[in-house]
Amino acid sequence: MLSAAAAVRPERAAAAAGALKKSLVIDMLPKQLSYLDRLKMAKDAGFDGIEGQTVEDPKIADEILNASVKSGLKIHSVMNMAHWRFPLSSSDPGEVNKSVAGMEASLRNAKLWGAETVLLVPAVVNPKTSYKDAYQRSQKVIRERILPLAQELKIIVAVEEVWNKFLLSPMEFATYVDSFKSPWVRAYFDVGNVVLYGYPQDWIRTLGQRIVRVHVKDFLMDGRNGRFYWKNLGEGDVDWAEVRKAFEEIGYNGYITAEIDGGDAAYMKDVAARLERISAGQPPVAK
Repeated sequence: MLSAAAAVRPERAAAAAGALKKSLVIDMLPKQLSYLDRLKMAKDAGFDGIEGQTVEDPKIADEILNASVKSGLKIHSVMNMAHWRFPLSSSDPGEVNKSVAGMEASLRNAKLWGAETVLLVPAVVNPKTSYKDAYQRSQKVIRERILPLAQELKIIVAVEEVWNKFLLSPMEFATYVDSFKSPWVRAYFDVGNVVLYGYPQDWIRTLGQRIVRVHVKDFLMDGRNGRFYWKNLGEGDVDWAEVRKAFEEIGYNGYITAEIDGGDAAYMKDVAARLERISAGQPPVAK
């Protein structure tokens, strides 16, 4: 089932993983800068790639492509931006149409920029949408209206679990991905998102080679006060040594993309250094 996807995933090792590729989401970079200057900043900080976001204006999309070429920083993935406001799982056909249009734009962005994947939050469970409906509706729309274009463009739809009250266990996540029986649907795994109700290393081992891309952030739970906080890498509860070991076990050596607060050039270099330490199996923060 994975053979076609493997053909567009040269970084997938057959057995053991090598160095992970350092990446960040584009909105971590200063928005007052041009796209070229943003990508140059990331490249100079030591990043290997960047995750873009949906762009509907062709001129801006071309500007981002030009920035990628001139900076030498690869755009490896596109974060679809329509799936929260207009969930695929909605009962409103108009909302679903807008969501599909957002995915179509994202897939075409990915093709233009040379990215291999598009991140998709497949469904949102809420008072208006039951879990069962979210599951079945999202499957139907992805299978019938998104997969044909993804297959045509040879872009992988990377499904992510992101506090949408959906795909709440690694076993269910794996089953959902497998239900499409397509190499063009894979898993986008977020290390920080699952700490609230699980262990990232467990999810990684269960999802295995379904994982095509990875988000990294850290998460701190305060049991005494019942609060939780998003933290910089290495400053939360994630067991990064176990996470790195799990990636080695499944043979993942692709991109790990920081999805945390943005900052200036010095901050970007610090984030890149933390990612480098994670790749080396060391604590993200030097002791």
